[in-house]
Amino acid sequence: MRVLVTGGAGFIGSHIVDLLVSRGDDVTVLDDLSTGSRSHLGSNVRLIQSDIRKPDIVEEILRAHPEGIVHAAAQVSVPRSVADPVDDATGNIIGTIRIAQAAAEAKCRSFVFLSSGGAIYGPDAAIPSDEHQPIHPISPYGLSKLSAERYVRMLVGGQIPTTILRLANVYGPRQDPRGEAGVVAVFCAAMRERRELTIDGDGKQTRDFVYVRDIADAAVAALGADQSTTLNIGTGSEVSVNQLFETLADAAGYQIPARHGPAREQDVRRSALDATQASAVLGWRPETALRDGLLLTYAASQGP
Repeated sequence: MRVLVTGGAGFIGSHIVDLLVSRGDDVTVLDDLSTGSRSHLGSNVRLIQSDIRKPDIVEEILRAHPEGIVHAAAQVSVPRSVADPVDDATGNIIGTIRIAQAAAEAKCRSFVFLSSGGAIYGPDAAIPSDEHQPIHPISPYGLSKLSAERYVRMLVGGQIPTTILRLANVYGPRQDPRGEAGVVAVFCAAMRERRELTIDGDGKQTRDFVYVRDIADAAVAALGADQSTTLNIGTGSEVSVNQLFETLADAAGYQIPARHGPAREQDVRRSALDATQASAVLGWRPETALRDGLLLTYAASQGP
C-alpha cells in the first residue's frame, strides 16, 4: 500500500513509519522537520519537507499518489496553545483541512487522523472515558483537535473509510524532552543528567500512559478499516504523575527528590481512556506494561 504519513519524522509518526516499512508498504513522509528529524527515517522512505498549512500542499500530496494517509502532524502542547491559540488553530485546524482535502482528491482507500482523548473529553467525563462521554475541551489545544475531528468527518468521513484515534498520553523513545515534550521525556532527561526535576502542581493529577509502539500498532490497524469510526486508544488505567515519577526513578536508579511547582493552566485533573471499542473494531489492545515501557524509554534516552 502507498501510505503518506504527515509528521512522519516526528515522535509518534516515525514509529508508525517504521511499522509500515516493516510490513512492506511504500511510505512517503510529509514533515517540515520543525520538531521531527530526518535521522528517524530509513533511506527507503521518501521525504516531502513541507508545511501542512501551505495552500499548495494538496498538490504536493497528490504527486505522491497515496492510497492511504495517516495524519499525525500537529501542534501538541497545551501551554503553547494557551500562549498562542492562533498558531495552534492554524496547524491543527487549517493544516488538517488541507490534508483531508488531499485525501478526498486522491481518492484514498483509507484515512487515519490522530486526535486527543483527554484534551477533548474534559473534566466532566467518567473515568475511564468511553467515546460517548460529554465533549468539553478546556484548552485551545483540545478545542482545535475537536474542530479538526469535525472537519475530517465532514470532508472525508462520508467518502473514505476514516478512523479518528483519540490518543491517551503517549510516551516512548524519540520524544524530545525540549519544547512540547511529554512528562516522561522530561523526567528521563533530568534523571539521565542527575538533575533535580519539577512536578507541576501536587502531582496527584492522573494520566493514561500508552507506549508509542502500541499507538503505531493502532494506527496501522486503522488503515485497514472498512468503515468510518472514532476510537479511544489507551490503557484504561489512571497513573498519577507522582506514581510515574516513583516508577521511573526506581527504574533509573534516581534518588533526588522532586520539587513541586505551579500547576499547568488549563490541564484536566484526571484522564484515562476506555479502549473497548478499539479492541472490538481493530482487534487492538495495549501490549506494553508501564514499567516495561518506561525501562525501554529510559534506556533509549541514554543514546547509542
